[in-house]
Amino acid sequence: MKIYNHLLNTVKAKGAAYLILLDPDKLSDSKIIPFVKHCEKSGVDGFLIGGSLLISGDLNSFIETIKVETSLPLIIFPGSVNQISPLADAILFLSVISGRNAEHLIGKHVTASSLIKRANVEPISTGYILVESGVTTTAVYMSGSLPIPKNKPEIAAATALAGEYLGMKLIYLEAGSGAQEAVPDEMVKAVSEECTVPIIVGGGIRNPQTARRKVENGASIIVTGNFFEDENNWDLIKDFSSAIHYKLPVEV
Repeated sequence: MKIYNHLLNTVKAKGAAYLILLDPDKLSDSKIIPFVKHCEKSGVDGFLIGGSLLISGDLNSFIETIKVETSLPLIIFPGSVNQISPLADAILFLSVISGRNAEHLIGKHVTASSLIKRANVEPISTGYILVESGVTTTAVYMSGSLPIPKNKPEIAAATALAGEYLGMKLIYLEAGSGAQEAVPDEMVKAVSEECTVPIIVGGGIRNPQTARRKVENGASIIVTGNFFEDENNWDLIKDFSSAIHYKLPVEV
């Protein structure tokens, strides 16, 4: 519970937490070290690590490289049962509760559970809800499940509450990598009002103003990913942090 409690404490102290997703397939060795250092200096609270396929990247060496450069939590965001490493601090134990594909509701988890236990990595039970975003995202395609329509916040809220009642510690509203549109504010609000566990929102968040609106509507954790694969956007990380950490004074 160490990392989960750390996230709860961060949300309590700062208003919301800010995590950046690192995909080993998409960040070269020459970029990852300066990027991680820049993120820590800019107020990021931790990193999610993973990808839908992980074809060329080596998860263990990737995490090992990052651990040398940062003390921030490294949390695996797995795209498959192969994405488990004893070097990580925690892993999101994801169940795609928005879909009806049994393999991603419970099937893969049976195989992964013993691997996670042997790796001695903290599992954080997470209800994963895919939301319509304007395109067919990798997460939707790989999970073989339909996303919740963006104009149906009541379905998302009921699904999230079911996840909480099943014992999940986090609810993740995911528009997906490369999403044209972020999760609608109305949906974030409906889910946060229905649930008592922290709500993560990710996908399609390309500016600090959008991130702030998600927090104002009840998001506890904001995740950004491929937007920062473009080095030209790195200077915005501090602005994202300031927008998300609304309880902290803004640095002049």
